[in-house]
Amino acid sequence: MNQFSISQLEQFSGIKAHTIRIWEQRYNALQPSRSEGNTRHYDNDQLRRLLNIVSLSNQDYKVSELCAMPDKKLFKLVGQSKNETEYRTDEYFVSQLIATAISYDEVYFDKIFSRSLIRYGMKDTYLKVIYPVLLRTGIMWTRDDMPPANEHFISNLLRQKLFTAIDSLPPPKSGADSWLLFLPENEFHEVGLLFSHYLLRLFGKKVIYLGSNIALKSLINVGKDISFQHILFFLVHKNSNQEIQEYLDESGKTFPGKKIYVAGEQKLIRQVKKSNNIRFLCSVDDLEQQLL
Repeated sequence: MNQFSISQLEQFSGIKAHTIRIWEQRYNALQPSRSEGNTRHYDNDQLRRLLNIVSLSNQDYKVSELCAMPDKKLFKLVGQSKNETEYRTDEYFVSQLIATAISYDEVYFDKIFSRSLIRYGMKDTYLKVIYPVLLRTGIMWTRDDMPPANEHFISNLLRQKLFTAIDSLPPPKSGADSWLLFLPENEFHEVGLLFSHYLLRLFGKKVIYLGSNIALKSLINVGKDISFQHILFFLVHKNSNQEIQEYLDESGKTFPGKKIYVAGEQKLIRQVKKSNNIRFLCSVDDLEQQLL
């Protein structure tokens, strides 16, 4: 069974470690094991319990009341079918999707994801729910906060949902701008790129989607075979600034006549220089502005 530190619980739940300790001391909310050095360790059940408490605390329940409940009652309350308007914050959906990753519960994932789509639609589900889930689980920036198996489980389910959403859109019209989408070598987290695919298609653009771990030299042949005006890729992997700069410089030289868009962590983007045909995207709004 996985073991988590209190800092990881803070990351996954959005609740400060100090607050978690207070809940433990006052309400006996969690019962962590302790190392010889008195360091707290939490298992999957403890993390799931915390996520359920957080989800329900945004409804008409007091924290003290929730912390006194057994796990079965918390799970029953969370799983009860309610009108989506009763979930007052995005935190419910974020916490529960993370909980599905911890327990490998695909059925419950579908239920929570469907509720989010009903309430927000796909675009705002990504902004309000999926993106925070990715940040908290470390999938977006490869912090390895969550065990790899759990990461793969939830990221693959999210990929499936995005592919379904993309397939539901009408085909682009003849003459629409073409965008080439890919992840560079050693980049494997596709969820952000897939949402970009969805957004581009929503705006009527043609998308040539290559997926992850694509060598730059192989793109030269793509440029010879088909016509496209724009290139979009994500930089997520923690390479050195020098490696990233070299890749951007090479990309600009390889496709001098194309508009190249690079999405990634803002801190990373601020540390590198861009060439004339490269633009950085720090948010969904940045991409939308390019499509208007």
